[in-house]
Amino acid sequence: MVQIVVFPHESLCEDGAVIEAEAGMSICDALLNSGIEIEHACDKSCACTTCHVIVHEGGKSLNPSDELEDDLLDKAWGLTSKSRLSCQSIIGTEDLVVEIPKYTINHAREN
Repeated sequence: MVQIVVFPHESLCEDGAVIEAEAGMSICDALLNSGIEIEHACDKSCACTTCHVIVHEGGKSLNPSDELEDDLLDKAWGLTSKSRLSCQSIIGTEDLVVEIPKYTINHAREN
């Protein structure tokens, strides 16, 4: 099992969180399975940027991003050099530290 430390987020996990996840699953699924309701407007099909996360530690153990993900990330709010779409980021063997940005490009949240 891999440990994921999630920075505090005012609406999704106010105090932050430390969750466990299995290698081979996406960061998005790990967050959702742990009760952190990260947005995923395209239903995890790599067609939006609402599941954007910033991977502060452990990013080298994730699968590499592809051209489609990189192109979509250019539209993400708060883009950094450590940004990934959580639906496309497959967990490897290293622990992770992630931040969910405060905003997304969505005008309205569905949940």
